Amino acid sequence: MSEVVRAEMVANVAEVHVEVGDEVGAGAALVLVESMKMEIPVLCELGGAVTEVQVVPGDVIRDGGVIAVLG
Repeated sequence: MSEVVRAEMVANVAEVHVEVGDEVGAGAALVLVESMKMEIPVLCELGGAVTEVQVVPGDVIRDGGVIAVLG
């Protein structure tokens, strides 16, 4: 089962903590975003192997935009 991790708000991507092929556990921080001068970690719910990372530092992610896919 795949998990698609999406942005919950418009934000700037400050840091990306994972790469394709990484194994992450439930609750792992995948990226750090900045919105309204606050830094917010984006966490995965289920965990698994990272199959896609669709953002890089400096990107602006829209509400609902895909950040990563875990398989």
